[in-house]
Amino acid sequence: MKTIDDLGDLRGKRVLVRSDFNVPLDGTTITDDGRIRAALPTLERLTDAGAKVVVTAHLGRPKGEPDPKYSLAPVATRLGELLGVPVHLAEDVVGPSAQATVEGLGEGEVALLENIRFDARETSKDETERQALARELAGFADAFVSDGFGVVHRKQASVYDVAQVLPAAVGELVLKEVDSLKRATQDPERPYAVVLGGSKVSDKLGVIANLLTKADRLLIGGGMVFTFLAAKGHQVGKSLLEADQIDTVKGYLADAEKNGVEIVLPTDVVVAEAFAADSPHEVVAADAIPEDKIGLDIGPASGELFASKIADARTVVWNGPMGVFEFDAFADGTRAVAQALVDATGKGAFTIVGGGDSAAAVRTLGFDEAGFSHISTGGGASLEFLEGKDLPGISVLEA
Repeated sequence: MKTIDDLGDLRGKRVLVRSDFNVPLDGTTITDDGRIRAALPTLERLTDAGAKVVVTAHLGRPKGEPDPKYSLAPVATRLGELLGVPVHLAEDVVGPSAQATVEGLGEGEVALLENIRFDARETSKDETERQALARELAGFADAFVSDGFGVVHRKQASVYDVAQVLPAAVGELVLKEVDSLKRATQDPERPYAVVLGGSKVSDKLGVIANLLTKADRLLIGGGMVFTFLAAKGHQVGKSLLEADQIDTVKGYLADAEKNGVEIVLPTDVVVAEAFAADSPHEVVAADAIPEDKIGLDIGPASGELFASKIADARTVVWNGPMGVFEFDAFADGTRAVAQALVDATGKGAFTIVGGGDSAAAVRTLGFDEAGFSHISTGGGASLEFLEGKDLPGISVLEA
């Protein structure tokens, strides 16, 4: 892939940057600015080089038309604070305001176009529609830098099509993401442990199948664990269960045994009467979940077990929380795994927190991000990379 170095002297040049600013909001307040901070190295490098930087990004899932709820105005404010320079927010995507904002840029200045998903062509299945938007975006710039890892698994106008129109390079963030994930998947240092959590097995079918040929051990937690427990013949009460995936999971267990891959399941579970922060709860054996209870976290013995399975690993990838970490009573399992990764990193292991809810959990629970080798900004993109899928936003830069 070409890097920013390959774009030559950028002073006075207009550079279009695709960033990922899909941050969580409480009203208009950003509750986690991790993705904005992750974009800073690329943006600072471009502004220091004297480029006129035009950033495009999305927020939420507007239905292809302007929606004030998904305006990038809070992002522009926070980005300006972090960069230490004003960020000029256009009031539209490629319309008169965007044109005027870009035309008014000086060297080292930054413009942010309004939410790219306010234009239905961004996510259109019609290639000609996407290409039309890509050409309009390209009209604002002399070069394109792809730096939104959270969207590189999507064939979208501002990710894929624009890279075919302008001289294109990979940004600092995407380069770091790809290098880190390659290190963890292509000839990783062993033992290689993967911790998978989150709510559904069906979200990670391809990942599990692929890892059964690569990893030394899989640690399974989160809501998806109850389908594994059911596949082993255990009752799971009112816990999340994908009954239609039980046979698939039985196949995974058989394949793991055949391939010599260790699958580690919880030995105890924190159960509650209801899915609520203040619901009465208790710890029970994983094979003895009461029929009227719901499992919301792995138990303390399981936290110790998982930590012991991470302790000697040389490569660890973690994707998905172990429980409902947003509720204090059900956060200990996720906290135990996060601490185990920090401890492993301190002993020289290469550790990746695989984006999405896992990255949010690390920050919510107060861990220093420097305690992990890499925290990914793209949950879905990380999963598809681990699955071995082609990522259009990466392959277009390698063409």
